[in-house]
Amino acid sequence: MERPHTGRRRNEAARDAIIDAAIALLQDVGYEGFTIERLAKDAGVGKQTVYRWWPSKAAVIAEAVGTRARHTIPLPDTGELGTDLTEFFEATFRQSEDPAVLNQLKNMMAASIENPETAAPFQEFLANRRASLRTLLERGAERQEIAEGTDLDFLTDLAYGLLWYRGLIGHRPLDADAAHKLSAALVAAGLPRAAATGDR
Repeated sequence: MERPHTGRRRNEAARDAIIDAAIALLQDVGYEGFTIERLAKDAGVGKQTVYRWWPSKAAVIAEAVGTRARHTIPLPDTGELGTDLTEFFEATFRQSEDPAVLNQLKNMMAASIENPETAAPFQEFLANRRASLRTLLERGAERQEIAEGTDLDFLTDLAYGLLWYRGLIGHRPLDADAAHKLSAALVAAGLPRAAATGDR
């Protein structure tokens, strides 16, 4: 009788343990104090197991933060663009207002500026977040809630510009009110001209 293959499950369990340990370690010691040696110890794996999947601490941190974001920020599909955007921004802002998460993002940004090695993982993380929002905008365009030819990348820039500006500067909160206003602004910016002018 053929024995069940458990290698894949062991690999997935090891990766999950490393991701969880990376998030905890980043919260505990920050980017500068983060080491592969400590990560491997906390995850209960060997250093070579970590290096098998990630070439550097920057790479594992980027994937860990990105994976946690995907798990905690669902992609709504209510059938209406404004509602989808509001739910998405509320979840995104709640996470970004968490001091631990905000510290992770700031560490990743600072590291990407100081060390070119970290730039690619950080850019991949940002691209994944942008892709999630763009998916919502594309759905809205398919339902003709957004005018044909609207620059969806520009709308995405507007949204994440607010998130990063408020997150880094901290002059105003990323709260439910901000999520509602941002959603309404994006919907209005993408409305077909006739709808935006009330068919005048």
